[in-house]
Amino acid sequence: MFLLTQQQLNRIKLYLPVSYGIPLVDDRRVISGIICAIRYGLQWKDASPAYGPYKTLYNRFVR
Repeated sequence: MFLLTQQQLNRIKLYLPVSYGIPLVDDRRVISGIICAIRYGLQWKDASPAYGPYKTLYNRFVR
């Protein structure tokens, strides 16, 4: 399982969406899942469940 380091996450923190009301899921886990899916050419539904629901990965990628 690929995970961003805290230093890498801090560098992109300013570009992540802000939560309005409903708290967002763990940014580190979701961004790592997006990177993994893109890097290996996976469909969203084929990403590891450890990254969270594939619909969440897709929605965050689009946003």
